[in-house]
Amino acid sequence: MDFYLKYIYDFIADLEQYVVVIGVKEQEGLYIVETDKFFIFIYLPDIIRLERDQSKPVIHLDIDLIIQSKAKIINRICGLHGKGSRIYARQTVVARIDKKITMSFQEEHHLQTAMPGKYRYGLYYQGELVSIAVFSGGRLMRNEGEGYRSFELIRFCHKGNVLVVGGLSKLIKAFVKDFNPQDIMTYADLDWTNDSSLTTIGFNIVGRLEPQVYYIEDGVRTKELCSAASNYYIVNNRGSLKLKLKF
Repeated sequence: MDFYLKYIYDFIADLEQYVVVIGVKEQEGLYIVETDKFFIFIYLPDIIRLERDQSKPVIHLDIDLIIQSKAKIINRICGLHGKGSRIYARQTVVARIDKKITMSFQEEHHLQTAMPGKYRYGLYYQGELVSIAVFSGGRLMRNEGEGYRSFELIRFCHKGNVLVVGGLSKLIKAFVKDFNPQDIMTYADLDWTNDSSLTTIGFNIVGRLEPQVYYIEDGVRTKELCSAASNYYIVNNRGSLKLKLKF
């Protein structure tokens, strides 16, 4: 247990450099960090998600993510607090980007597994890539009508502690101009939100995915457990919201 506590308190100490931490308390394997805007629930191994009403929004984090991706998590939390460098989309240039650049950018800045997608767009500020969006190929949805094509927004992220205001809207607009989709769908991680800021740019919540199971094997997160695995525990997240933007 002391092994995990070191990572938790290192995380809190680093977080305090950027946001106001009001307090920390421990509750049967759950560490609750309160900032001026959020509660952050940090779960030790084999502790299930706590669902209860809170006076502030709650971010749910498993200890393996704290260990593996502390800097990415702190950058995202800072962004949610309105901290970090602020750039406006009108100051950027949108361009198609290749698979290698896309994967490298995600590996450095996105919490989830990097995905190449089929179509990739980036925003450049003074020659530097600061934001990307990754889209799937089109799917024909015959139940929606002849020629109806739906695409998925697979990944979206900014660089580090940079926030590009209006960035996603600009990236989607470029994609729509090129491919004329009938809709774009995506998912929002309920470990980070109970709703989604995407609704402010036209997305509507159309469904909810059930919680997913992950295996943490020797500190590494995976969807499938190695047949010879012996040192692992199981994590269940809170699921995801499914959202759709129709044109």
